[in-house]
Formats: sequence, C-alpha cells, structure tokens
Amino acid sequence: MSQTTNENNSKSKSNRLHSFDQNFITEDFLLQNEFAKRLYHTYAKKLPIIDYHNHLSPQHIAENKQFENCTQVWLAGDHYKWRAMRTLGIDEKYITGNATDAEKFSKWAETVPYTVRNPLYHWTHLELSRYFNIDQLLTNKNGSEVYEETSEVLQQKSHSTLGLLEQMNVEVVCTTDDPIDTLAYHQKAERKAINPKLLPTFRPDKAYAVENPEAYLEYLEKLAETSTHSITSYADLINVLNDRIVYFHEHGGRLADHGLEHLYYFELGTYKIEVLFKKLKDKKQLEQQEINYFKFETLLHLCSMYHAQGWTQQFHLGALRNTNQRMLSKLGPDTGFDSIGDFSQALSLSKFLNQLDRSDQLPKTILYNLNPADNEVMATMTGNFNDGSIKGKIQFGSGWWFLDQKDGMEKQINALSNLGLLSCFVGMLTDSRSFLSFPRHEYFRRILCNLIGRDVDRGELPADEEWLGKIISDISYYNAKEYFGF
Repeated sequence: MSQTTNENNSKSKSNRLHSFDQNFITEDFLLQNEFAKRLYHTYAKKLPIIDYHNHLSPQHIAENKQFENCTQVWLAGDHYKWRAMRTLGIDEKYITGNATDAEKFSKWAETVPYTVRNPLYHWTHLELSRYFNIDQLLTNKNGSEVYEETSEVLQQKSHSTLGLLEQMNVEVVCTTDDPIDTLAYHQKAERKAINPKLLPTFRPDKAYAVENPEAYLEYLEKLAETSTHSITSYADLINVLNDRIVYFHEHGGRLADHGLEHLYYFELGTYKIEVLFKKLKDKKQLEQQEINYFKFETLLHLCSMYHAQGWTQQFHLGALRNTNQRMLSKLGPDTGFDSIGDFSQALSLSKFLNQLDRSDQLPKTILYNLNPADNEVMATMTGNFNDGSIKGKIQFGSGWWFLDQKDGMEKQINALSNLGLLSCFVGMLTDSRSFLSFPRHEYFRRILCNLIGRDVDRGELPADEEWLGKIISDISYYNAKEYFGF
C-alpha cells in the first residue's frame, strides 16, 4: 500500500476520532481573557523550543528511530503514567510486565478518564491532538481505535523521532549523559548535521556515589577506561573528571546536572579526602558524614571546572528516591516509587554557593526544588549570588517533576515574580524520556500568558501588549538562547 493511501486511510480513521463534541483542548485552552489570548497567540505560540534538560535517548535521535506503536513511544519509561495505573489497581503485568503493547495501551486508555485534575489528563489530550490530530477524549471505548490509528501514523516519516521534534519546532535538545559516555551518538548527529541540535549534559552523580564501595570501584574502573590515566588516588579521579569535562565541551556540552537530596557543606579539610579515597579503594564502608564530605569536596572541584569552561550547572534538589524496597528489588530505580522529600535546603546550599563565589568560581547555576515549601527559599537564594556579571546568572528553575503541573508552575512563577525578576527567567524544559512530551512547553507558555493576562485584566499591570509580549517571548525562548549561548 502506498504512503498516500496510508495517509488517506489515516485521515478517514482520524475523522471518526475528531467527531467528539466535548473536547476541551480548544485554541484558547487555559487562556481566560482576551489579553492572555493575544499574548499567547502573538508572542509565544510559534517560537522555537530550547529543551535544555531531558532524558531522551541520543541513539534514537541520531538514528531517527521509527517507533512501532504508541505504547513504545508514549508509555515505556513513563513512571508518571505507571503510578496512575497502579493507583487504579491495574496489575503490573500491564505496566512494566509481559503484556503485549496493545494490552498495555488498552489499560492506559482505561485509566485516562480517572486522571481528571491530574496533569496527565491535560498532557494526554494535548499530545494526542498535537501529534496525531486526534481530538477525542481517550477512554476504554476508543482505546483500540486510537492505538491502531497512532501506530499507523507513527510509521510515517513525519513521526520518526526527528519528525516528532520538527513538528514541535524544537531547536536544541540537551540530553543527560554519564561521564563515561562516549557521546558516539552526539557525534553521529553532529556529522549528519541533523535538526534539532543534539548536545550532551554532564551528569556525574555516580562519580561521588560512594555509599556502596564495591559498586563505586566498579564505576571507577569504567571511568578510568575513558582516560589514559589510571585512578589510584583522589587526585587521579579529579584529573580524569576534568578530562571528561573537556571531552564533553569539545562535543558541544555546555551544561552539567546533579540530582541530590540537598547540597552539603563542610569546612575544607574536615576530613582528609585521600584517606577517604583509600578507604574506598580498600572496600571499607565510609561513615555517613564521610560520605557527605566526599560528595561536598568532589562537587566543589566539579563546579570549579565547570566555571573554567563557562558552563551552566544545574542542581535538582529534594527527591526522596527508591522508597519501596520490594518494588526496587523487582523493577529497579526510576520506575515510579520516588516522592517529594522534606530535606533542609537553605543553610548548606547558601554556604556551598558562597564557597565557590568567594574565589569567583561560581558558574551560572539553575536551582530546582521538588518540595514546593522551598519555592521562596530558592527564589531568594538566587538573589544572593546574582552579581551583575550575567543577566540572571543564578536561576530559580521551572517546576520540576511533581511540580511541572499547572498549580506547581503558577506557584514557581509567582514566587520568582515576587522575590526575583520573572523577566530574566530561562523558562520551561521537558525533563522527559518521551518524544511526545514537548507540548509541555506549550502548556507552560499558556499558563504564563494567562497569569500575565489576568494581572492586566485586574488592573495590576498596564495593558502594554508590546512590552509584555516581549517579556513573554523572552521567557519562552530568547532568554534561554542568550543564557546558554546555543
């Protein structure tokens, strides 16, 4: 069957999926007054996307993967959806188990109507509309038809990984990569000069994950293989990490990222770092404070090296990970058993940043909190270290993970507006493993425009469309482009 015939058949099937008259994803979704509508449609809607933090597969981008069906591109690895399905009482067989892709999608379709007021409800219908032109609400009644329709469309060139990114006008994709990564797929993408630009992000969490000495030593062996140097001392470790930072830089890397419960601070020399390293080499367990100190000093070295390269560092703080030991043993990490933590953040964070700033080695920094109780802490912390050298040098990052929903985004925007400068904000990212997640940028832009439009409607801001439109455009795209230098 020809591609034209396939497309015609798809349109015929899609017509049935467009017939539902209760769809709520309208042209003015989330835009509650005329000024907000003008801001979004004129100043935000058509701008490109710089997705400066995500967990997409570089291989899938470089090789322009064509997914077989919607389960593979939409459900695989998406622990947001998995948590919802488990809550509804769906057996793990249909989530991460051995059920067929069609069966898994059917169970997701069954789940969706019960996700009302969860961001999944909005995201699901935005993604079906934007990528597949399907405007019908997903339920168990039409799940099979939607699965068949989307799987067929995914075979078209327009819905390969690069096609999906092009549809959303994505300009830059920054993946998350371990220091031991060869960056082979980033290099392949660079040779092919593909769009969007594919860039790596340095994520060295395993370089200071010393809780388990045996696992850590295994990682050091892999890290040493990337270098001409062996790692027999702590000084060797820092030298090899610096080599890897230079390597990432040579291949377009301009960002680092770290996932931590909170940052650590000690007086330098509280412990002798080479003594701690030798204990690890001898497979001896460190005490908790020794573990924390090792992380602290290693992070200081890393941040100084980022500064030397002119990079931006990101800190994702506050996740309580792997809380369910039974399911961790069964499924492994990143499968939907993490939550918001209530770690103390302010004091050690301020002292850590100050330690770097004292020697003027504090890089551009983005702080993300997972606990909404820390919004004002983070918003005020940025002002402590903005020194006038760079516009918005220290950023309060967008609502992350459990907070990248309407209420979470609004609270982050309001805290930043009240305590900092919203106009300097570098905006949204996906933080996603799915190639269908990019309507989250649209979601964010609509929420932002609605907040500004609401202020105008209340008489709290002047109805200066040109100026406020520029602020919206900057937050949506131009601030990130300037800040990261892509």
